[in-house]
Amino acid sequence: MRDLLNNIDLKRAISPAAATTDNTAYVSQILDRLGSESVVFAINIGALADADATFAVTMDHGDAANLSDAAAVPADQMNGTLTLAGFDFNADNAIRKIGYTGGKRYVRATITPANNTGNVFISAVWILGKQNLRPTSNPPV
Repeated sequence: MRDLLNNIDLKRAISPAAATTDNTAYVSQILDRLGSESVVFAINIGALADADATFAVTMDHGDAANLSDAAAVPADQMNGTLTLAGFDFNADNAIRKIGYTGGKRYVRATITPANNTGNVFISAVWILGKQNLRPTSNPPV
């Protein structure tokens, strides 16, 4: 099978927005991974104007829909590392990704800038695979 379209689902994580010029964290939408056995958080990085800014990525999970029970995802429940998902001012127009392999139903990711005083453009998407029901809807819901 070479069909990927009908075997993955996409969910909005961080919407494209106007550039920010401070250290306000980018917090993703809470992902409900019900029906999905694999999850990737994919970060789309645009232009980064600051010459010393860094961006750390963290991931929380839990079983409450509002993540009132949120806990940091342990390293052994991720594909890749938070360090590799993070980036700095040299990552203009790059992509980063990190996978979630834990068993909790809800997941959220946060990108936290430091030393940022220049324009930053970031968006992100959740990619869900190994769907229990296929084909997945197109366009995604």
